[in-house]
Parts: sequence; C-alpha cells; structure tokens
Amino acid sequence: MCGISGIVDLRFERPVEERLLRAMNGSISHRGPDGDGFHFEPGVGLGHRRLAIIDLEGGKQPLYNEDHTVVVTFNGEIFNFMEIEAELLKRGHTFRTRSDTEVIVHAWEEWGVECLKRFNGMFAFAVWDRRSKTLFIARDRLGVKPLYYAELADGRIVFGSELKALMLHPQIERRIDPQAVEEYFAFGYVPDPKTIFRTVKKLEPGAYLCVRRGDAKITPVRYWDVPLVGERKPQAPRGQWEAELRERLQEAVRKRLVSDVPLGAFLSGGIDSSAVVAMMREIGAGKILTCSIGFKEPRYDESRYARLVADAKQTEHKAEVVEASDYELLNKLVDLYDEPYADSSAIPTYRVCQLARRHVTVALSGDGGDEDFIGYRRYKLFAMEEQVRSRLPLSVRRAVFGPLGRLYPKLDWAPRVFRGKTTFQALARNSVEAYFHGVTLTSEEMRAQLFAPSFQRDLQGYGAREVFHGHVRDKSFADPLALVQYLDYKTYLPGDILTKVDRASMAHSLEVRTPFLDYEFVEWVASLPSDVKLRGAEGKHLLKRALEPVLPREVLYRTKMGFAVPLDMWFRGSLRNHLADTVRGSRLADSGIFDPAMLSRMVADHQSGRRDYSAVLWSLLMFDGFLRKHRDAPVFSEPSDARPRLLASGGA
Repeated sequence: MCGISGIVDLRFERPVEERLLRAMNGSISHRGPDGDGFHFEPGVGLGHRRLAIIDLEGGKQPLYNEDHTVVVTFNGEIFNFMEIEAELLKRGHTFRTRSDTEVIVHAWEEWGVECLKRFNGMFAFAVWDRRSKTLFIARDRLGVKPLYYAELADGRIVFGSELKALMLHPQIERRIDPQAVEEYFAFGYVPDPKTIFRTVKKLEPGAYLCVRRGDAKITPVRYWDVPLVGERKPQAPRGQWEAELRERLQEAVRKRLVSDVPLGAFLSGGIDSSAVVAMMREIGAGKILTCSIGFKEPRYDESRYARLVADAKQTEHKAEVVEASDYELLNKLVDLYDEPYADSSAIPTYRVCQLARRHVTVALSGDGGDEDFIGYRRYKLFAMEEQVRSRLPLSVRRAVFGPLGRLYPKLDWAPRVFRGKTTFQALARNSVEAYFHGVTLTSEEMRAQLFAPSFQRDLQGYGAREVFHGHVRDKSFADPLALVQYLDYKTYLPGDILTKVDRASMAHSLEVRTPFLDYEFVEWVASLPSDVKLRGAEGKHLLKRALEPVLPREVLYRTKMGFAVPLDMWFRGSLRNHLADTVRGSRLADSGIFDPAMLSRMVADHQSGRRDYSAVLWSLLMFDGFLRKHRDAPVFSEPSDARPRLLASGGA
C-alpha cells in the first residue's frame, strides 16, 4: 500500500517543477513510510511513497519496463500478479523484480487498457508511455483505493492518492462547490466523482482515464460495473450455494494472504470480520493475529463476541477499550479526510488501525459483507415499505401518506414503534427517492431550513437526490432490493466505508485488504436472487447458513450493533459547550451557507432532549473544521456541471 502523485503536461513538454511535486508527494508520506521515488522527464513528473509489502528490496517505484519507455506509480495490490506474470513471460516479457507492480507496465505493453480486465486487486495507478505520449490512470472496480485528479487551465493534469496532495498546487482554486455541500449534508460525505472543491474530481470506481498528449478532452471511461442489472440465477438445491459460498470466500481470503510482512485481521465480533477469520483458519493459515476495539458503554460494545470468535479460532487476540469520551480525534479527522466527512465511526476505526499497526503491516477486514448480502437494517425496512408501494399506485400513496408524513410529529425520543413520520414520508415516494430519504442524514426539508436563502439560490434547484437518479437512470433491476444494493455499491461503499478505512489505516501506514470485495466474489454474489440474502426479516440469510459449520450460532444470529460512538451522550455531556460554541460560532455563520437561527435552534433542541440532531450536529462540527483548515475557500457562486459522463467500455 502506498501513495502516488503526479503532474503531466498534456499539451507540450514544459518542465515539471520538481520542488512542487516533491512537496505534493511528501504531504502523503504517511501512506508510505518506507521511502519515496520520482520520475522526471520533459512534461512529466511522477511521485511515489512506498509501504513495502511484497518484494521489500526490489519493488521500489516508480518502476519501468525493460527499456524505460513505460513507467508506473502504483498504490495497492494486484492479488493475481503471479498468474499474469507467467502469461507475460510466455509472451516474451522480462521481469527484474518479484513485485506485483512490474506486472502493470508489461500488461499495459501487451494489452493496453484491456489489461484492467485481467487485474484482480485493489489499486490506483498512473502509467506514462513515452513512446505514444500517453497517460493511463485507473482505479479498481469497487473503489478500495482512492484517486483524485484535476485538469488545469494550462493543459496540465495533476493527480494524487489524497486531496491534500493536489491542494498544494498553486493553480488549483479552492472554490467550494455548492452541489458538493448539498450532497455532504445529505449523505455525510461527498459522493464520487465530485469533491468539495469545484476544480477537483475523484476518479470513480471501475473507471480509467487514457489520454495522449495533444488530445483536447479528458473523459473518464468505465471498464466495469456491479452486475446487479438483469436476471438472477434460478434457485439451487439446499446446501449447494452455501458450500460454494465458503469455497469462493476461502479463495478470496487466500489471495489476500500473500505478504512479505506480518499480517493479521480485524475482528469486531460481527459476522463479516468473523467470517474472514474463520476462512483464514479453514485454509490453514498458521498464526492468526486479530485486533478489536471495545467500548465501556455496553450498548456499543461487541468485544465479548470478538473474544468468542478469537477463542473458537485460536487466534492471538489483541483488544483495547475505548473510553466513551474518546473524542480527542475530532481535529485529527479534519486533517485525515481533507474533505468534510461525517461518519463518526471513523474514531473507533482509527483506533483499531492504530492497534493493529503495533503488531502487523497488513490486516484483512470484513468490509463489503453488508453490501454483498443485504445486511444493513435499512434494507429490511425498505423491503417492508416496498410491499406497500407495490400494492398502491404512486398517486394514491402520495394522496394518503403525503399528508400523514407532513402532519405526524417527529418523535425522536419515543420508542421506535411510534416513530412513523419517516415511514409515511417514504411510502409517499417512488422506490429511488424513498431509499434516498431513508439513508440521508438530513431530510430535504431540514436542509431547506439549514441553508441560508442566498446559498439555496446558488444551488439553483439542485438536490442531492440527483446522485441516486444519475446512477440508476436507464437501468433495470431484477427487484427493488437489487436496485438499492446497486446504489450502495456506487455511493455509500466507496464514499463512506472505503474512504473511512483507507484514511484511518493509511494514517498508521497499515494496509487493509477486503476479501468480500474481491470482484469475482462480488459478481457471483450479485448473480444470486435477493430472497436468499434477505429472508423475511433476516439479512445475510445465505451467508449465515454457509457459516454455521465454522462459527458459533451466538455470533451468527445475534442483533447487529454496528461500529458506532455515543454522539448523543457527548453532545449533551462532555462536548456540550464545545458543540454550542462551534455550531453557534462565527465561522459557520459567516460562511454564507447556513441560517444562523436554525443552527442555534438545533443546538438548543438537541441539548434539551426535544430532538436528536446528533448526526447533523456532528456533520456541522466536521464542516466547521474543514472551513478552519481552508479559511480562504470561497463558496463558488455558479452552478456545477452535470456529473461527468463515463463512456461504457464492456465490463460486467
């Protein structure tokens, strides 16, 4: 795992300022503490920070082909590199290292952009081909590894693993994109391909850029997509899919055990991380080191279940308890994530990565299991609502449930059975907008109250719901659950989950590998009918059945807890004054984005217990930190372009 950076002149061969690229590369040194490397030629500068995992001596980057006409800077791992290397050797290529990186330059020489279809891994890389004057930048299928880029007015392209590297370039304007702000306060993160800044983009998962010097336009091209569109497999005999699932998951884990440095696994006590540890044991891994974080607050603590699995699988288990007041990372998170990022579970994620790095350099995680197997609670609620939506026309539902949703009080303090407002509002919408309404941090009505009138004019009617509509437009799905799974693969997984883990792990120079996001495993799981994943009220039905022979039932069939922190308690207790001073402070009020009266009312209502605004208040704290870091970043007063259109290029 590493960090990459680069500046390439796509018009001429103007020299790259070495001091600038070195500074950009140095800003992400935490991603690669084992050294740096650079390639410079007229019009091209590539930088690399290395975290040595495979071929500790020979894998230094940037790395070249035989005659140094092709060079790559690479972040990630190609898990099937030995198979690809064997094929390339038969085709006459010469290898000088044992590194998976070298496969990329030779695969580019042999197959061009089609090489991406051969890679099984997590990656973000840039290849410069001196012969054809071509820059080739790509990101892995599921978006495990990040890649930011910006096109400058003078014809240069700047890219890097983290936004902080790009922001050192003097030609990149720090103008906030109003649409990104709207999306942030809807989702808690800025979904790909936008960033919080108008002039910088994220390369979307499963996409690449390939541009020759002199080309007029840079257009992202999609080479893969989650295959949830279309029909599913017919039902199989009982036990067949369970056995195949175990075999496929074992293979995904086996690929991710290749390492020349110490390797372990996260173990939260949930099903997904427990499944990964169980598969490590099933395929005969030797000493297995596992790490977990517990909480003193019982409603957030899963450490008992982690210990249960660790004992059952005979792992060397390392555990730490996080205090309920562990919010000292608040300011640290602003620096880690660069953009506003409002998932408070970044705090325990940071801590478990910190713990793991004391013992290992690589850790396997269970991320992706909820997306694969319909594991989130919201899927179950959506399925129940969908039964009603399927029986009544939209016009009838709007007439009946629309008024109920407006009139029913929002009873945050009441038992869940009495909180019907959100359900009524969802039933009055179509499937896409109902799911959007269900997953957002703040409703459209709340954002209308939160934002100042002048900022709403800047938005010119744009709403974050367009993110979902853009992803599913012109697509058909076998069933509504496949639709919302697809939306999570495109937004929540890369934008929230994988971003959280990448920044938290890289802050400690720890590589995290995700077997559930092996693209071949994802393709197989996506081909299965939804009703074997969600059976009645039980999510992950097939996964649980498949794991019964290898995990305790107490772990498999317990209530899902999640990796949360007690925000509501903090904001009414130890963070009470800090919250009030920040949210009611001058920085948010003077930004021109928010209505100060609404900010004050939210603080008062939350701290009095009348409403639970903990999620949006946390997002405001994070946004205030972002504004503090970028004091000179003005809100851009013109509308953003529509989402960049990705050209389809095969794929699933």
